[in-house]
Amino acid sequence: MKYLFNCIVAILAVVLVLSCSKEKSLTKSNIILIMADDLGYNELGCYGQKIIKTPNIDRLAKEGMKFTQFYSGSPVCAPSRCVLLTGLHTGHAYVRDNYELGGFRDEEEGGQLPLPEGTKTIGTILKENGYVTGVIGKWGLGGPGSTGIPNKQGFDYFYGYLCQKQAHNYYPTHLWENEEWDTLDNKFFMPHQKLDGDPEDPASYEKYRGNDYALDKMSEKALAFLEQNKDTSFFLYLPVTVPHLAIQVPEDEPSLEEYKRIIPDSPYVGNKGYLPHPYPKAAYAGMITRMDREIGKIIQFLKKNHQDKNTIVLFTSDNGPTYNRIGGSDSEFFESNKPFSGLKGSLNEGGIRVPLVVWWPGKIEPGSVSDHIGAFQDILPTITEISELKTGNDIDGLSFYPTLIRQDNQEMHNYLYWEFPSYGGQVAVRMGKWKAIGKGLLKNPDNPIELYDLEIDVAEQQNVAPEYPEVIQQINEIIKTSRTPSEKFPFPVLDSILQ
Repeated sequence: MKYLFNCIVAILAVVLVLSCSKEKSLTKSNIILIMADDLGYNELGCYGQKIIKTPNIDRLAKEGMKFTQFYSGSPVCAPSRCVLLTGLHTGHAYVRDNYELGGFRDEEEGGQLPLPEGTKTIGTILKENGYVTGVIGKWGLGGPGSTGIPNKQGFDYFYGYLCQKQAHNYYPTHLWENEEWDTLDNKFFMPHQKLDGDPEDPASYEKYRGNDYALDKMSEKALAFLEQNKDTSFFLYLPVTVPHLAIQVPEDEPSLEEYKRIIPDSPYVGNKGYLPHPYPKAAYAGMITRMDREIGKIIQFLKKNHQDKNTIVLFTSDNGPTYNRIGGSDSEFFESNKPFSGLKGSLNEGGIRVPLVVWWPGKIEPGSVSDHIGAFQDILPTITEISELKTGNDIDGLSFYPTLIRQDNQEMHNYLYWEFPSYGGQVAVRMGKWKAIGKGLLKNPDNPIELYDLEIDVAEQQNVAPEYPEVIQQINEIIKTSRTPSEKFPFPVLDSILQ
């Protein structure tokens, strides 16, 4: 009898341990990381936008924390995504510029330079520690069949564009679901062409639309992922394609008619790249508002399923807003980069300072605003600290978790570093109030470093380098010691410093 009693006690103990373990695994914080594509710092209502409506993201800021001095990993798509996923800035990251391997046609789809096998990403770290991991949106770090596809970089599930060139069209013939081609109800058309028809005739633009809008498909898959994994701990990375060109939004977008009434507009005929549109400004605004609506659906799902208190949502953009007048866009009209100078492709503030909104009910003080200086390399260690995991010392990022919960032990960067071997060749350093930037270094390696005091000159209009030679000396030492040469992305003037 005593033996039977002891057996029952032992079994109950095991059941209790397993139950507690299961409960602990289910109480890990869920993480949703949403990244817009080419969204400017000032294109959200909570950051000052006056025309484009973003009520759901604005609500996240009102209920959470808004960062005012946060930076992307790079001024263009692929390297910025690499920095975000690996925690390495562009002096150490494997991908330091866009690197195209294919064309725009379906049969030419090659993607971009793939991440190597064995890369440590946010996905691999969380997956190895019990999270279900998913990415839905634009990948850009490895095309079909390569080592860089999401399923080989720590993600259990993928849906979206593997190739950035394919993502120039919101009505593609297909998206990818894991490693399988998912055929959409759209006919192929080139994402870069001029209007063939009367600009004033709506029928002239019908050929640039389809039936399945990529953003809507990705939103459906995101909600399905959340439903399937609502009883476990998950990490969902959502690199949506809005508002990257081409300008395309379904005619059923409710805000489109409103924007048409209030925005002065004229047809864009495709003469500066991408696709024509009869109301380019209104449609651009409509794209952002539609993205905001889909984000609202995700938040509604979390609240409905009582997951809002156990889920942290981060929203940001991969770089600054797109070039003026390209593809029908008008960053000047929307004041997309206000109050900064520079756009996408520039290491000036407008090209790399991006919005960051973090929502975590019960953990973050509502309506918080932080001037903490951080960048994409900090997202990996922040997420791992939230998940009570270790990242090691082989990354460039620092966790900003203490800032989120208002602890006073926030570790600060001595500096932030960027290099970009394109658009003339650029390098930049943020050190406290100082911002240093070198431009045109590929053609003119002797171009002097410019220096700006961001406390009084956030628009980078007055170069004060001649007045502070000691600061320039510090900057030069940072540039010399903060990078390693890259075989894929040579930067001769910087590489020669290390020889």
